Amino acid sequence: MQYIAIYDMDKTITRAPTWTTFLVHAAKRRAPWRLALLPIAGLATLGYGLKLLDRGALKQVTQRLMLGERVSHEAASDLAQSYADQVSHTNTLEAARERIAADRAAGYRLVMATASHGYYAEAIGARLGFDDVVATQARRNAEGDLLSLIEGENCYGPAKLRMVEAWMQKSGIARGEAHVRAYSDHVSDAPLLGWADEAFAVNAHGPLRKMAIERGWEMLDWRGEGDAVGT
Repeated sequence: MQYIAIYDMDKTITRAPTWTTFLVHAAKRRAPWRLALLPIAGLATLGYGLKLLDRGALKQVTQRLMLGERVSHEAASDLAQSYADQVSHTNTLEAARERIAADRAAGYRLVMATASHGYYAEAIGARLGFDDVVATQARRNAEGDLLSLIEGENCYGPAKLRMVEAWMQKSGIARGEAHVRAYSDHVSDAPLLGWADEAFAVNAHGPLRKMAIERGWEMLDWRGEGDAVGT
């Protein structure tokens, strides 16, 4: 039997979402003039709220605005590493770190499954001791440069479960031979939580709290007093 612990990242392990802060971090380091495009990125976010764009399209549009159409492999790696340092130092919940360490000590293989882009989520995962990362992937050109397009599915909702299952198959792990626990803050991860042997609603917003009560999932709050958010 293999033991696997799957963690969402944004607002489960981190205090705050990472995508916008990553874009700002990247623009500051690469081309500060792009910060003037933030209002346009905000309009794209409004378009998502009005259902004119899906989450994948929103990622592509905002990345192109703030990073450009192409980022060299070396520059993208530098951005990912510097941003991961920032997240590790300022945007990681201590209780999440403690649970991650406890799962590792108990023999669990640690997997981060996140809708965030893999090129920076992998760097964050490495700092937190994760063994594997399942994430949204960016398209790259023949030289390995990062493009402002998504390769495959955005790792969100039902797609996240499909991508976790694909990772298990690729890793040679049969579902019947694995005990899986999953942690998430958001109801969009209901497919993954319902599929897991143990489901934990962490820092849950209202809809997930309601679902956790209905389905008997354990609820955890990893936020300190200053991090708690009323809903």
